[in-house]
Amino acid sequence: MAFTPFEMERWQSTFEHRVDYNLSESGVHPLTVGALLSYARHGTDLSGVRLGYSQSNGTDELRQRIASLYPGATDRSVVVTIGGAEANFVGFWELAGQSGKAAVMLPNYMQVPGLLRNFDGGAIPFHLREKTGWRPDLNQLEAALKAGAGFVLVTNPNNPTGVALTLAEMDDIVSLADRHGAWILSDEVYRGAEVADAPVPSFWGRYDRVLVTNSLSKAYALPGVRLGWVVGPDDVVERLWARTDYTTIAPPSVSDALARIALSPDVRPRILERTRGIIRHNLGILADWVASSGGLFSYTPPDAGAIAMVRYRADIGSGELAERLRVEQSVLIVPGIHFGIDHTMRLGFGPPEAELVAGLERLGAAFEALVGVATG
Repeated sequence: MAFTPFEMERWQSTFEHRVDYNLSESGVHPLTVGALLSYARHGTDLSGVRLGYSQSNGTDELRQRIASLYPGATDRSVVVTIGGAEANFVGFWELAGQSGKAAVMLPNYMQVPGLLRNFDGGAIPFHLREKTGWRPDLNQLEAALKAGAGFVLVTNPNNPTGVALTLAEMDDIVSLADRHGAWILSDEVYRGAEVADAPVPSFWGRYDRVLVTNSLSKAYALPGVRLGWVVGPDDVVERLWARTDYTTIAPPSVSDALARIALSPDVRPRILERTRGIIRHNLGILADWVASSGGLFSYTPPDAGAIAMVRYRADIGSGELAERLRVEQSVLIVPGIHFGIDHTMRLGFGPPEAELVAGLERLGAAFEALVGVATG
C-alpha cells in the first residue's frame, strides 16, 4: 500500500523550530505550566502525580469535566485521546469501517482526507466557496451522500479559513446526513477561540449519529499537553476506547492532571479569556497589514482561531513562495497548495505581538521584492 505523507504537518514539523518567525501555527502563544497552575485559585501541586499508566480512556474526573461541556453527555460519552490527532484517527477508523466513502469538506485540515487516501477509502469533496466567503456547497454534499458517502467530515470553525458554519448551514448538513443515514465527524478544535462574544455552536445534540472531536491545543493554548477527546453515543465511544488499545493505550498521567486543571470551572474561563483577547488584538494587526497592502492581499475575516486564509496577487506558486520565505526571510507560513488552493497562504496570527509584527514586516518585504509593491 502506497503511503501519502501529511504535507502540512511534515512542513511544520521539519521547520517550525528552525525559523525566526513562525506564522504557520494555528493556535495562540502557548501557556507555560507555571501560568496554567497560577490560574487555579488555591494553587496546585503536581508532585504527587504517579508516573504510571493512567486510566486508559481518561480519568473519571476528566471525562466528567469534558462531558459537562456537552449538554446531555455523561462520562461514558467521552474517550480521552492523545491530542486531536488521535481523536480524529479513531473516529475515522470507526466510521470508515462502516463505509469506505466520506463526504469531505474542502478546504480542511487534511489529516482525515489523507487517512482516507492511505487506507484506500473514498473521499468525495464538497467545497467551501471562496467567492461566497467560504460558504459550503450543499448541492455537492447532497451529491456525495447520494454517491454512497457513509459519513460527513467537517471542521467547524474551519481550518484553514477560520470561518464558521451558520446555524442554518449546520441544520442543512444534519438534514442531508439524516436523509441518507450518514454519520457526521465534526472536528471542533477552534470552538472557544471565537472572535465574537457568542460561542460557535457544536454539532453535538443536533443529531444522534455524530462524533465530535476536540483538544486542548488551540482554544486552550496547551498543545504540548497532547490531550484530546471524542464525544459520541456511549456504545460507539466504548468501541473507540477499544481502538486506542492499538494506538497509544492511555493518556499520560501528567497530561490528564493538567487537563483536569485546565477544564476546571474556575480555570477554563480564564484560559479562554486569554485566548480570545490575543485573537481579537492580533486580528486587528493582521487586518491593518492587509489593508495597507494596496490590494495585494485579501481574506475573509475568521470567526474563530488564530488563522486566516490570505490570497495574494503575485506570479509565484504558494509552494515556491513558502520555501523562499523560509530560506530568505526565516519566516514560516503554510502554503495554500497544502489545502489544494494555490496563490494563498494560511497565516497564523497567534504569536506575541512583537513577533507577529516583525514576521509580517518580513513577509511584506519579501512581497515588495517579488512584485515591487510596498506593504505595511
